[in-house]
Amino acid sequence: MYGAEVWQIPTREINKILSTEIYVLRRSARKSRIERIKNEHVKEIMGVKEKPDIIDNIERKRLQWYGHVKRMQDERLPKLIMEWIPGERRKRGRPRKTWMEGVRAAMKTRHL
Repeated sequence: MYGAEVWQIPTREINKILSTEIYVLRRSARKSRIERIKNEHVKEIMGVKEKPDIIDNIERKRLQWYGHVKRMQDERLPKLIMEWIPGERRKRGRPRKTWMEGVRAAMKTRHL
């Protein structure tokens, strides 16, 4: 997925992406939900059981981009933007999940 390394995907959207992935696999395997075949079996049929899902690929690309930017020189624009902290106040309510929080979570799940 092009440009996925800079996305911050909310949990609701993650669930939609994963369900769409299973939907596409089911359609490719010509298996209906009416047949009540489990998702793991559909993945076995399609030969993708051992392969990572789309979200894992997005997290991997995000971590690759993070490492690439961290190795950049300090005056490069992507590094300046990544380290920039806005000076204004946030809006009321719960703050949105930042890109760096997503990177930290991906690093934590991979024990990095």
